[in-house]
Amino acid sequence: MAAQSVTRSLQVVDTELSADAVEWCPVPRWHNLLACGTYQLQSPPEGTGEGANSPRRVGRLYLFQFSQAGGLFPPLQELQRLDTPGILDIKWCHVPMSERPLLGCAMASGELQLYRLTDTQEASCALEAVSSLELGPDRLALSLDWSTGRGDSSAMQVVLSDSVGGISVVSVGASGPSLLSQWKGHNFEAWISAFSYWDTQLLYSGGDDCRLKGWDLRIGPTPVFTSKRHSMGVCSIHSNPHREHILATGSYDETVLLWDGRSLREPLAEQAVGGGVWRLKWHPTQQHLLLAACMHNNFHILDCHSALEGGSVQQCPVLASYILHNSLAYGADWSHLDPREGSPCTPPMHPNSRGDAEGKEEMEQKEEREGAGGSGRGGHLRIQYESPTASFDTSLEDEAGRYIPSPSPSPPPMPMPSSNAPPCSSLLASCSFYDHVLHVWRWDWHPDRLSGSTHINTDTLGEGKGGGEGE
Repeated sequence: MAAQSVTRSLQVVDTELSADAVEWCPVPRWHNLLACGTYQLQSPPEGTGEGANSPRRVGRLYLFQFSQAGGLFPPLQELQRLDTPGILDIKWCHVPMSERPLLGCAMASGELQLYRLTDTQEASCALEAVSSLELGPDRLALSLDWSTGRGDSSAMQVVLSDSVGGISVVSVGASGPSLLSQWKGHNFEAWISAFSYWDTQLLYSGGDDCRLKGWDLRIGPTPVFTSKRHSMGVCSIHSNPHREHILATGSYDETVLLWDGRSLREPLAEQAVGGGVWRLKWHPTQQHLLLAACMHNNFHILDCHSALEGGSVQQCPVLASYILHNSLAYGADWSHLDPREGSPCTPPMHPNSRGDAEGKEEMEQKEEREGAGGSGRGGHLRIQYESPTASFDTSLEDEAGRYIPSPSPSPPPMPMPSSNAPPCSSLLASCSFYDHVLHVWRWDWHPDRLSGSTHINTDTLGEGKGGGEGE
């Protein structure tokens, strides 16, 4: 029997504004929470006075809860939405502060905004803005990363990059954020910044000047290395939390590079992915698996086993692809939840569910009224996807608009490269820009130890059509 790689769409949500960042909470007890950030240029009405022609960068922060309990409702339920300035990046702190998860947001207003998770009277939870820090005038905060990637809470810090090429390091304590250092790291936009999770005095940045740079906070604002290996702007960096010295980078040049931080002259491996690599995420438990959001070319899961273990193949072949987005692939993240084990806690009570016949009847009447429009905040959605050769419908609803939890049949398997990856079932989330859509999906990997051949099944029937350039 050949190995099988299967991706299944679980739910699709309309975020209304352009979605560019999505993050599962990494803190135990709250692994079922998902945050999504949006960003959109909004032109003011004509004739509203001075500065009327200047567009506003607006955004919205969503908080969702995922449940695998089944029943009448989709697995993802919206808990909260907050209107904000445009959001360019979001990251949960990997450890709690004051016994609560903390979410950081890089804002188009040039700020780091921090939100704390709090309890609500409805036996649920919500995000509360607790503090913020302005990085400087006339700039957009573009990315952030926490120093806590391996669960170390001894000194919580955040590194941010901005639209004028600046790099900022911020300390986060009980009294709020405070700026530790700031310097100009790149000649143009500094698209990305990230800590080494193994030595948080080391950090990395990438910019539109096609430079990947390393910095040592003990030395000061002088790079300890500069690489020109990427031929276009560097826009994604992630330190491997399982393997010391291992770093993944991505660029508009449509390649993913793996590096050994002890020898940065040449990468360990190079993999073409067919689209600008906006985000990279290592799997939370599987050290060889890397998730890539590839802008015009969907989302891909890469197998880095051979490259990291010194194999003869210095590439990271694609194990699986998720192609149901119809626009720029921007945000992507792995959940710490194992989809085979169920959710850690009970989903929030639906406003119309009261555990009696009257509540059930009222709920069913509400679903019939909403029908297939999917306008409610619980949000399942029917979307038509197009490719250069065909179009098709993917629907998680029946004709009455009710949620269908089981996936549609898969097409015949396609051949893939062989892999040494272990069996794995993962829950993921991804979002795309111009179609303002959030997807939650599942990936199951079943290798065949006795066979070198590998196949992939997906619930897709054609390739997604990419959008235009980002704002």
